[in-house]
Amino acid sequence: MRMTSDVAWLPYLQLLCSMSALWAYPFRPPLDLDVIPRTTVLYTGLWGCRRFSDAALNYSTLLLEEEAGVLYVGARGSLYALHAPNISGSRRTIDWEAPEDQKQLCLNIGKDNKTECFNHIRFLQRFNSTHLYTCGTHAFSPLCAYINSGEFKISSVFEEGREKCPYDPAKGYTGLIADGQMYTASQYEFWSSPDIRRNSPNPTLRTEDAPTRWLHEADFVGSALLRESVNNSVGDDDKVYFFFTEKSEEHTPYFSHSRVARVARVCKRDRGGLLTLQKKWTSFLKARLVCSLPAYEFHFNVLRGVFVLDDTGAQDAVLYAIFGLEWKSIKASAICRYSMADVRQAFDGPYMESTEDGNPRSAEYTGKIPEPRPGSCITDQLRARGINFSTDLPDDVLHFVRRHPLMSRQILPLGQRPLLFKRTVDYTKIAVHQVAALDGQMYHMLFIGTDEGWLQRAVEVKGALHIIEELQLFEEPQPVDSIVISPKQMSVYVGSPSAVVQLPLSTCGRYMSCTDCVLARDPFCAWDGKECVEITSHTDRSSLTQDILNGNEGCEESAADAPSLHRMRYVMAGDDVLLQCELASNLASSQWTLQGQELQGYGLGSGYRIGTDGLLVIGAQPGQSGEYACFSLENGVRVPVVVYALTVKQDPRAEPPVKATLLPPYTSPAPQSPHPAPIPLPPNLEFLSLRNMEAMYLSLITILGGLCLVLTVVLLYVGFCVQGRRGKYSLRAAARADRKKNTHMELKTISSHCNGKVDTHDGLLHIVPGEAQLPPAPPLPPPLPNSETEYTNGLSATLPSVLRKMNGNSYVLLRQSDGDTISPLYYSFTEELNRILEKRKHMQLCSKPDESSV
Repeated sequence: MRMTSDVAWLPYLQLLCSMSALWAYPFRPPLDLDVIPRTTVLYTGLWGCRRFSDAALNYSTLLLEEEAGVLYVGARGSLYALHAPNISGSRRTIDWEAPEDQKQLCLNIGKDNKTECFNHIRFLQRFNSTHLYTCGTHAFSPLCAYINSGEFKISSVFEEGREKCPYDPAKGYTGLIADGQMYTASQYEFWSSPDIRRNSPNPTLRTEDAPTRWLHEADFVGSALLRESVNNSVGDDDKVYFFFTEKSEEHTPYFSHSRVARVARVCKRDRGGLLTLQKKWTSFLKARLVCSLPAYEFHFNVLRGVFVLDDTGAQDAVLYAIFGLEWKSIKASAICRYSMADVRQAFDGPYMESTEDGNPRSAEYTGKIPEPRPGSCITDQLRARGINFSTDLPDDVLHFVRRHPLMSRQILPLGQRPLLFKRTVDYTKIAVHQVAALDGQMYHMLFIGTDEGWLQRAVEVKGALHIIEELQLFEEPQPVDSIVISPKQMSVYVGSPSAVVQLPLSTCGRYMSCTDCVLARDPFCAWDGKECVEITSHTDRSSLTQDILNGNEGCEESAADAPSLHRMRYVMAGDDVLLQCELASNLASSQWTLQGQELQGYGLGSGYRIGTDGLLVIGAQPGQSGEYACFSLENGVRVPVVVYALTVKQDPRAEPPVKATLLPPYTSPAPQSPHPAPIPLPPNLEFLSLRNMEAMYLSLITILGGLCLVLTVVLLYVGFCVQGRRGKYSLRAAARADRKKNTHMELKTISSHCNGKVDTHDGLLHIVPGEAQLPPAPPLPPPLPNSETEYTNGLSATLPSVLRKMNGNSYVLLRQSDGDTISPLYYSFTEELNRILEKRKHMQLCSKPDESSV
C-alpha cells in the first residue's frame, strides 16, 4: 500500500521540481543567448530621427508603398498619407470618427469611453491599383470602406465590417489581401469563437467550430502569403499562413503549457466541400511551433510577433518569431528562427488523433489515411485524376480533415535553440531585412521593438545574434506596435500609441575610429581610411574595411594610433581619487596600467579598486604617483582611452611624532568650581592636542558599540543615494557639558531628495547614542593658519579618516585610528569640527581641471 502511494505521488514531485526549475531559469540563462546590446543610445542622442503625431492616438497600422514614396497610417479616428522620405513634412488626412450616437451605444453595453468607444483602424491594405481598403472598429460596430489613393478620400459607402474586423480594438487580429481576396483571422464578435476567414470574393470560407473545434481561444499575431505555386514542379497552390497562440490540446504534465504557439495554413484556391465542409476550409491544418532550451526543459509558449522573410523565394523563406512567457509577472523574451521548408514538412507528416468531443489523444494517428492526402492543395497529379477543385474531393477525405486538423510533428527552430533570450524585456514586434556585406555574404538585419519603446538593431552571424545598438525612441515608455522597413528610403518606420518615428537604417557616423566601426559589425557600415561610411554610398568598395564575421580584423595600424585623452591629477597624501574611464561599448572591459605595467588586482588591500566608472586609488601615497593609462578591451582588440598623470603631494602639515613623555600631567578641575579653568597647552603641542581630541571621539564611537555599525550602513546608503551628483556633506556634532544629557550628533546632507523622495525631516539624520558622562570641555586652542586647512580631496588632516566622500564615486569609508588611549586634553569637538569644515575648500592645483579633479 505504501509503494502504491509513493508511486502516485511521484508525478507530483516531478512537477514540483520542474516548476522550481522554470521559475528559477529566467534569472540564469545561458550567457551566449542573453546578448547585451553593444551601445545604448538615449532619446536625446538619436540621429536623423523624424516624428509624426497629430491629435489622434494609436498609430499602430502602417502600410508602406515604396514606389509611390507614401507611408499610409491608420490611427484612432484618422487615416494619414505621409511623405515617406520625411514623415514630418507634408501629409493628407482622412477624419473617420465614430458618431456620437454610436459612442453612446458603445457606452450602453458597458465599454470604456476612453479606449474602446472610438474608431480604431485595424485593417489598411492595397486593394487594386487605384484604391485602398480599410476597416475600423467604429465603437464596437465595425465598418469598412474603399479609399481613392490618388485623392486620398473615402470613395464608397461604408460596408458592414463585422465579418472582417474585430469589435474589440485590443483583440488579436491579422489580415491581408491577396489577388483581390481578403483573408482575416480574429475573434470578430465579442461573444463568438476565433475564426480564420476568407471574406471576399465568393465563396466565403471559415474554420469549423463543430463537431470538432479547430481553434481554441486563439490569439492571432500575424499572417503571410507565400507564392509556392511559382516555379513549382507539381503545380502546387499558393498558401496563406496564420500565426497564433491558443489553448493547448495536447496532454502535458506542466501547468506552464496551458497555451501553445501555432502555425496554420490554408490553400488560396480552396473552395470548400460540396456537401461536407460547405463554406469551410478543406485545406486547414495546424502545427505547433517549439521555441525552447532543451537543457533547461523550458519552453516559450506565447507568440508575440512574427516576420516571414521570403526575399529569396517561397521555397527558402525563413520565419522569425518572438516568444514570451505565460507568466505575466516575469518579463522575458526569446527569438526563434524557422525554415518554412520545415513547416511544410510538418504538414506532410502524421496527424494527431482526435476524439468525437474534440479532445485529442496523446498519441499520433496510426490508422489508415484516405486518398488523396487530407488537407493538401490541388496539384497536377490530382487534376490528372479529375479533381480540379476542392469541391471534387471525396467525402471520406473531408471527414478526415474535419476530425484531424492538428499535426503530430512539432516544428523545431533552426539550430535547435533560440537565437536570443532576454531577461527583463518584453519584445513586441520584429522586422527583418537582408543586407549584402563587403565579404559577399547576405546577412539578416533584425529590428526588434520592446514594450517600453526601445528599438534594437541586430545582425545574425553564425547562427547567433549580435545586437549592434538599442535606441530609446520615446521619453515616456510605450509599446512598439508596428515596424516597417524601407530599403529605398534607407529608413525604418515605427508605430506607437503616441507617434510614428522614422529612423535611418544605420548611423555609421557615430563610429569615430576604425576599431569602433569594425567592432560594431554593422553590415551597412565600413571604414574608408578617414571615417565610417555607408557602403551603399560607395561604388568602389576596394578600400573599405569591414569584418562582420569576427568583428576584430582590419584596423591593426589604426588601433595603435587611436587618439586618447590626457589628463592631470593632483591629490594630497591619504586622500582618495577616482580616475574615470568612459567606455563607448557595453561589451568592452577596462584595463589599467601604471608606468606601462598592468595593474594586478584591485582589492582594498592593494590600494586600488576598479569599477564601471574608473579606477579608485584609496588613500593615495607618494609612491602611487605616475602615469595611469586606461585601455578598452573588446573582442580581442585593445584600444587606449585615457591617460592620467597623477601626482600625490605629501601633507605639508605632517610633523614628526611627539613623545608621550612630553605631555603634562592631567589635573582634574575642582569639584566646587562650576567653570573649571582650562588647562594651559605648550605652544608646540597644538597638533598633538587635536589628535588627543580625535582619540576622545574614537573612544566614544567604540563605547557606542553596535550603533557604529548602524551609522556605517546609513552613511553608505547616503553615499550611494547621491551617486552621480556632486553632493556636499556637512557634519555637526554637539557635546553637552551637562553630564545629565546624552551626547548628540547630527549628519545633514545639503540635498534632501533621494531617489525621487522628499525628506520630511529637512535632510537630518539624528543618531542618539547611549548616555555617557563627559568631563567639562576645555577652551579651544588658537586657530590654525588657513593655508594648513585646505586640501584637494578629503577632510583636514586634523580630522581622522572617519568620514570620506569622493567626488564622482559617492562612497563613504569609516576607519578607526590605531590609538586606544584617551587623552585628558579634551577640547570642544563640536566647535573645532565646525571650524574645520567651514574652512574646507579644494585647491585648484590643475590649471584646467575636468569633472573628476574638482
